[in-house]
Amino acid sequence: MMSSNGFVFFIAIAAAFFAFAGQSVRAGTFSPPEVLFISAGPFITGSDRAEREAAYRLDEKAYGHSATRTNRWYEGEKDRHEEFTGPFTITKNPITNADYAKFVSGNAHPPPTIDAETWAGYGLIHPFSRTKKFSWNGPLPPKGREKHPVVLVSHADTVSYALWLSKKTGMVWRLPTESEWEKAVRGTDGRRFPWGDQFFSSRLNSHDSGPFDTKDVGSFAKGASPFGLMDGSGQVFEWTSEDAGNGRFIVKGGSWDDKGCGVCRPAARHSRPANLRHILIGFRLVCETCASN
Repeated sequence: MMSSNGFVFFIAIAAAFFAFAGQSVRAGTFSPPEVLFISAGPFITGSDRAEREAAYRLDEKAYGHSATRTNRWYEGEKDRHEEFTGPFTITKNPITNADYAKFVSGNAHPPPTIDAETWAGYGLIHPFSRTKKFSWNGPLPPKGREKHPVVLVSHADTVSYALWLSKKTGMVWRLPTESEWEKAVRGTDGRRFPWGDQFFSSRLNSHDSGPFDTKDVGSFAKGASPFGLMDGSGQVFEWTSEDAGNGRFIVKGGSWDDKGCGVCRPAARHSRPANLRHILIGFRLVCETCASN
């Protein structure tokens, strides 16, 4: 029979490992984002010539021109090969406005917003007026967008959020590596999209079928990865920890504003300036110390 002291010790240990894949990790009354467990092992990363050519053809059909081919958008992808990762847990969904609001209100962190001068300095194709529906006015997100992925966050903002979440939960959170991100989104068999090799515009939030805006996370159930990860293709690009040099980091996933959608493939990769706050870029996190089950 367990002694009273032993029982108390058991309860303490159980509470310390309350986190597990498929459920929210809890610290007191605070519930961090839901996570999924990704087992250790090999997976196929990158793309071959056939996949890149197929991606260019998708884009050409959608846009009616060959800009992505001319600009060699997909030539910087890793050559298709096998890699190995250890076990890890990753958030099922991109970090939402509601998730981020806890950080803003609890840590006095500046809310996601952008001014006209800074936006103009980026030299982007989107007019400043398009940022307004994404921009926060104070510590709360725009009404009705609480479950949308947070955007207008720089790479440093995402790192600050991860550090805050680590302190809040007593667990270690960080941005995923490019390999972790790709494995979680793609699975292990090297498929071109989270659901398989064929593109279906109904399975992701892209400019092919709309709604031409961010949407509640998890809205495209048929677009789930083999591990159950949501919105890995389309919705928003996501920051990774992969340093591309010259003050830039790799983003992955494509967005609601892309069509084709060659750029929405898990193998696709592009670098963006670390200080960029864009309406097309959000993030998700890895929890290093969350228990698997």
